[in-house]
Amino acid sequence: MSVEKFITLSSGYKIPTVALGTYMNSRPQNIVYEALKCGYRHFDTAVLYDNEADVGEGILKWVKEDPINNRREEVFYTTKLWNSECGYSNAKIAIKRCLERVKGLEYIDLLLIHSPLCGPSKRLETWKAMQEAVDEGIVRSIGVSNYGAHHIDQLLKWDGLKYKPVVNQIEISPWIMRTKLANYCRLKGIEVESYAPFNHGGRFSDPVLKKIAANHKVTTAQVLTRWNLQKGNIPLPKTNTIGRLAENWDVYSFQLSDSEMNEIDQPNAYEPSDWECTDAP
Repeated sequence: MSVEKFITLSSGYKIPTVALGTYMNSRPQNIVYEALKCGYRHFDTAVLYDNEADVGEGILKWVKEDPINNRREEVFYTTKLWNSECGYSNAKIAIKRCLERVKGLEYIDLLLIHSPLCGPSKRLETWKAMQEAVDEGIVRSIGVSNYGAHHIDQLLKWDGLKYKPVVNQIEISPWIMRTKLANYCRLKGIEVESYAPFNHGGRFSDPVLKKIAANHKVTTAQVLTRWNLQKGNIPLPKTNTIGRLAENWDVYSFQLSDSEMNEIDQPNAYEPSDWECTDAP
C-alpha cells in the first residue's frame, strides 16, 4: 500500500501524514529544529504540555536560518485547548493566548479541543469560539481529540455548525486499534490522527515486531508508524532523542505486506496506554 506524505483535509489545507509529538517534552525547541532538518513538517503540542512557545521557537529558528528555502507555510503546527479553557468566553481568551505564545508563526494550522470532558454544552460553546477564530484568520482548521462517535454526532447535528472537525486525534496502536471509531470518522470525512502509536514504548521488544523489522532492516518503531500509516491514520510518533529522529521519519521507503499487517493486528485487544475518555458523557 503506497502512502502519501501529505493529504488534504476537508478544510482544503494539506497536512503531512506523520507528525512529531511533543508530549512530555518540556523544552523541545532543539528537537523541533533538528526534526525539521530531517524532513518533519508537522508538529503536535497542546496547552497542557506547557511547551507551545518552545515548539514555535524551534520552527522559527529553522525558518530564520534560511528564509528563502525554509518557509513557515511548509510547516503544520497543531495545538489543543485544555478542559479548563472550554466554554465560549474561556476559549476566546485561550485561543488568543495560544497564538501569542507562537506569535512569530502568525497563525495556528490546526486547533483541537483536547477532550470531550468539559461536557456537552461547553463543547459546543468552545466550538463556536473556534469557528470564530477560523473566520478571523488566526486558525486555519479545527478538530477534536479523544472524541467518541457520540461526541462527534452531537457536534455534526448542532445547528450552529459552520466548520466540521477535520480530524479526531485518538490513541491507536495494534493493541487499541479502534477500528469502528476510525471507520466512523472517515465515513464522516474526518481524518484520524493516532497518538501514542508506540503504546508509549512498551512493545518495542514484541517478537512479531522484531521479526518484521529485521525483514525490512528497520526498527520496531518504524514498523509501528508504518502500520498506522497503512491503516489510513496520521501517526504522531514521539522521541526526545535527536539521534532517533531520522530513522523515525524514514517510514515511506518500505511497505508492510498484507500478511505482515495481519500479524501485527490485535483486533481483540483493548490496552490503552494513555487516558481513555472516548466513552465520556
